[in-house]
Amino acid sequence: MVRDNRKVGVWLIGGRGSVATTAVVGAAAISAGLAPTTGCVTESAAFRRAGLPGYGDLIFGGHDVVGTSLAKRAEALAGAGVLPRELLGQVGAELAVAEKEMRPGAGGGDGPQGPAARRLVADVEAFRERHALKTVAVVNVASTEATVKRDTPEFATLDALRQAMEERPDVLPPSALYAYAAFTAGCPFVDFTPSTGARLPALAELARVRRVPYAGRDGKTGETLVKSVLAPMFARRALRVRSWSGTNLLGGGDGAVLERPEAALSKSGSKQRVIDEVLGPAVEGTVHIDNVPALGEWKTAWDHISFEGFLGTTMTMQFTWQGCDSALAAPLVLDLVRLVTAAHRAGVTGPLPELGFFFKDPDGSADEGWGQALDVQYRVLLDWVEGLAPAAGS
Repeated sequence: MVRDNRKVGVWLIGGRGSVATTAVVGAAAISAGLAPTTGCVTESAAFRRAGLPGYGDLIFGGHDVVGTSLAKRAEALAGAGVLPRELLGQVGAELAVAEKEMRPGAGGGDGPQGPAARRLVADVEAFRERHALKTVAVVNVASTEATVKRDTPEFATLDALRQAMEERPDVLPPSALYAYAAFTAGCPFVDFTPSTGARLPALAELARVRRVPYAGRDGKTGETLVKSVLAPMFARRALRVRSWSGTNLLGGGDGAVLERPEAALSKSGSKQRVIDEVLGPAVEGTVHIDNVPALGEWKTAWDHISFEGFLGTTMTMQFTWQGCDSALAAPLVLDLVRLVTAAHRAGVTGPLPELGFFFKDPDGSADEGWGQALDVQYRVLLDWVEGLAPAAGS
């Protein structure tokens, strides 16, 4: 079979969710000239030499545990003011094509996890074959899962992990199972959530064996984006931050999921990381996440900062961030698909800390010592893209 080097598969975990639906609609609208590329980082001039795939070259499919169609989800998002209603009829064909490529996700089961993993792999590989694709990027945009700690020996090596998956049903949390399937299928992987994903030694080994890149975790779209700009400002002006507390109000599916303490823990941890790394752990304050169903697809974050200036003068700063998470996240998902595809085509393997600009808790960034400052992360990203450009475009 002749592979199409121009087309790129995008396999979305949580493929019928709000972020996924917004990404599918957005890519179709941009490709048809119906919408501008506002919010798409990779559309700036600095990325033009990188040989990134076009929006019209993206073919969508995915896994989901819910049965609501993409068209119905898009209608709900239009009703909530997230999507322009006039777009729905204009991109209906693209939504229908993506809907045909949706497959049942990984639900709970009593049997060993190995067969479930093989089914997920087969779904992705069949998608790639149907469309004669050279590259399929797998992106996790599913709901945040509970924090899990995996210290048992079967996660130390790939062989031990595979053996455990043939014997037990509870070896990997869902996000890690999807990462395992992506790597096994030879696909680059992006974790846009704070879930476990690829952060297990055996999965890092599998990515090396299959020679695929991966990036994550937890897309930086709102309050933490602001923190990654403001925290370095205080540090560079030598102003001592005494406390930094934030309250996040959100509705929709994310609000319901994060109402559970075990799920909120991983989210709060990734949101706090920028403060700890830039300003130090001595800064007082916590991050609160509250479910407000009436907010629907919208979220509000309010932060209070107490800081000390010259001669001990105490001052405060407050900010409020209100936005739609799906509209903020979807263009970044498209950016990341384009970037990990270019990395894969260039033969890059393993974690991509250079994509830390997009994440609250970036894979591999601590090892590089680049920190959490957004301006530093952006310069690192541009340098990486510049070095990638000749290979990606070859």
